[in-house]
Amino acid sequence: MSVERLLGIMAALRDRKTGCQWDLEQTFETIAPYTVEEAYEVADAIQRKDLGDLKDELGDLLFQVVFHSRMAEEQGSFVFDDVVDAICEKMIRRHPHVFGEAEVRSSAEQTEAWEVIKAAERAAKGRNVSILDDVPVGLPALTRSVKLSKRAARVGFVWPEINQVFDKLQEEIAELRVEVEAGDIDKARDELGDVLFVVGNIARTLDLDPEDALRGSNAKFQRRFAYIEAALAAKGSSPAQSDLAEMDGLWNAAKLAEKTAPKTD
Repeated sequence: MSVERLLGIMAALRDRKTGCQWDLEQTFETIAPYTVEEAYEVADAIQRKDLGDLKDELGDLLFQVVFHSRMAEEQGSFVFDDVVDAICEKMIRRHPHVFGEAEVRSSAEQTEAWEVIKAAERAAKGRNVSILDDVPVGLPALTRSVKLSKRAARVGFVWPEINQVFDKLQEEIAELRVEVEAGDIDKARDELGDVLFVVGNIARTLDLDPEDALRGSNAKFQRRFAYIEAALAAKGSSPAQSDLAEMDGLWNAAKLAEKTAPKTD
């Protein structure tokens, strides 16, 4: 079995006598950043529509699960099979319309039912002090802001119209400008955070993933700046030898080229 083979490899890497020294030195804390990185690499392969890379990156992510499970097993906490059992039980519990007698007529109803079940799970674990308590702190901050505002919105703490959110964004930008002009960097940092939190609210209202939107903008910036570099190189120049006016003109040319380029499927 493939999983058994992988578990055996992990056990060999962590063997106290014959294992890999680097693997033996790792802890949950030191491995956690790699786990997050591998999840992003999975997302990147999906974004690039590269199924070959996706296969490899999913393997890397699975290895992270196996790594954490092995360290937990060494401490006598749980083993890989317990992880598998836990997710199987959770999926069955959270899909009573598939594995039970409940009825769900739409994906929206399923989302609502899912949250009701999760709330019951939190209460059973004694985690019902606040509906925001179990939104993971380790999430990317922008993603976490969306999840926090979604939770609050479910109990009515939400702007009913998106124009009100835009008004709030303008208010926060004005407050940021005041602190920037005053030269107070600490307060400016706080106000910048407020601006980004409202941006997260806009994403939630539009049912968009802000991280996905920003990844798209990052890629667009990289693509257009590469156009600037290539155009300057063709003239025997470079960005360092250019000025803002020239590069801004080339940026606009890059935008125009993208708009007029034939679309491909």
